[in-house]
Amino acid sequence: MRRAARPWSRTERSRCMVTIGERGAGLGRARGCERGAALLDIIRTIRDPEKPNTLEELEVVTESCVEVHEIGEDEYLVTIRFTPTVPHCSLATLIGLCLRIKLQRCLPFKHKLEIYISEGAHSTEEDINKQINDKERVAAAMENPNLREIVEQCVTEPD
Repeated sequence: MRRAARPWSRTERSRCMVTIGERGAGLGRARGCERGAALLDIIRTIRDPEKPNTLEELEVVTESCVEVHEIGEDEYLVTIRFTPTVPHCSLATLIGLCLRIKLQRCLPFKHKLEIYISEGAHSTEEDINKQINDKERVAAAMENPNLREIVEQCVTEPD
């Protein structure tokens, strides 16, 4: 049985910052591969909505799926390409939403976030990619209390 969703505490928010600070040396001065590793540290603990495993354990996210490019002074383009466990995964949109919410909460630098399903990894990847990169759809999804509870359960760090 899953725990009830709750708002993130200051400790949990600061845990995101500590992870990036330790791996990325402030991120602004770190090299691209270090930034990617720091971002993977953030998303590796997101739990699968159906299984008791993390996305990293299921190989939905790997270090090679994270790209970070500097697009301006202290501004970065973060691209995540994830691979659902099966080509017809019904929860691929929810997984993308969890990735987006966790990164939006944890990234301490100015960024543009793009999340995609790996090419050829899902039967409806084009539609899902549009959904998870549409700010209005993401905001509407997070207004749904049932969906918000599931996302919170997936992104909350284990104790």
